[in-house]
Amino acid sequence: MTNKKKVNVTIDGRNFTVIGDSSEDYIKKLADYVDKKIKEMTQKNDKLSSSMAATLACLNISDELYKLKRELETLKKKAKDPLENYENLIKELNMERAKNEELNKKIETYKDEILDAKRQNEQLNNEIEILNKALEMKEEELNESQKLIKKLQDKVFENQLELLEVKKELEEVIKTYDSEKNLFSKEEVN
Repeated sequence: MTNKKKVNVTIDGRNFTVIGDSSEDYIKKLADYVDKKIKEMTQKNDKLSSSMAATLACLNISDELYKLKRELETLKKKAKDPLENYENLIKELNMERAKNEELNKKIETYKDEILDAKRQNEQLNNEIEILNKALEMKEEELNESQKLIKKLQDKVFENQLELLEVKKELEEVIKTYDSEKNLFSKEEVN
């Protein structure tokens, strides 16, 4: 049992019954297209008979079909090249994927190295901070020591001045003593 359908259509004012496997909508669209092409011919030249208009419309439709077939062949040829190159493209893609994997491994290695470097940097920064604090403490101790040395130097200077004064006084006392002793001795002698 076949699935043939009967479809009534109108072409150039005449009714036709078309029997086919295609849908009713598709058959009606084809009939409308042929009718449109025949009308275009009669509009261009109203002296054409129906059969002449149908023949010219048929020729125009055949021209369209021929051009579309040529275009289709050209497109098929153009589509053939990429299909033939498909295996090469797959090989290239696999090679690029392998390169990507290798680069990703390198990236992971570099990430690990960067993390190690960051840890070492943090460790060094902590050591620098500890050393800076120790340096500040030593500088404070040095400042305190310098202040103490200054005070002691000032005290030594004051003591030296005082010693000089005491020496002068002592010399004066000795002079006075000697002079009095000489006076006493002279008086004893006299």
